[in-house]
Amino acid sequence: MQSRKTSMRRGALITPVFEISTLSKRYNGQTVLDIQRLVLLPQNIYCFYGPNGAGKTTLFEILVGLNTPTTGRLLFHGQEIFPGNQGRAALRQQVTLVQQDPLLFNTSVERNVDYGLRIRKHDKAFREARVEECLELVGLKGFQKRKARHLSGGETQRAAIARALSIHPTVLFLDEFSASVDEKHRSRLEGIIQKIRERLGTTVIFTTHYREQADRVADELIHLVHGRIQSP
Repeated sequence: MQSRKTSMRRGALITPVFEISTLSKRYNGQTVLDIQRLVLLPQNIYCFYGPNGAGKTTLFEILVGLNTPTTGRLLFHGQEIFPGNQGRAALRQQVTLVQQDPLLFNTSVERNVDYGLRIRKHDKAFREARVEECLELVGLKGFQKRKARHLSGGETQRAAIARALSIHPTVLFLDEFSASVDEKHRSRLEGIIQKIRERLGTTVIFTTHYREQADRVADELIHLVHGRIQSP
């Protein structure tokens, strides 16, 4: 499946972020995922949509590197991911995942957002500037010293997104990012996703049960049923 956006920019071919060929996943002899071909291009917003048990979570886990396919090929920026650990290590350095109900440390928002930067041993000045940039992007400007436990559900989700963005990933995965928030925060999160792509050039891949949301936010909707991609 090809994105609605062109794969040619300034006359040059663009290397896909992800490229899947004849990929399958089986559990106890049962096939739960069977993707013949899927190409995801950079700086696009993609949505995996489908009923429970459609294979969305399994595909998500494989793309993030948390699960391995039974058969098939997965390329990330042209590099083979499976088998072996070298490709997966490169993948995990460049992608981040925000879960449906993200967990924050019982510290300040700043200490949560700069966690990945501290792990990577960036200096304090760089961390502070990056935290400020990411919090502004998600609408939490000035929240650095706020205790994470005092955040609302929508604020927690936005702080988790800021934490994921702090290391400047090439791909941001969002699993049911608005399932636990009200309509007001859902609309705000949708706008943040658009800003992330526009300002950072990040590829965003998300799952949702809301078809209307998928149509509003995504450049391409990937509809999964029984582990297979359905035609539009």
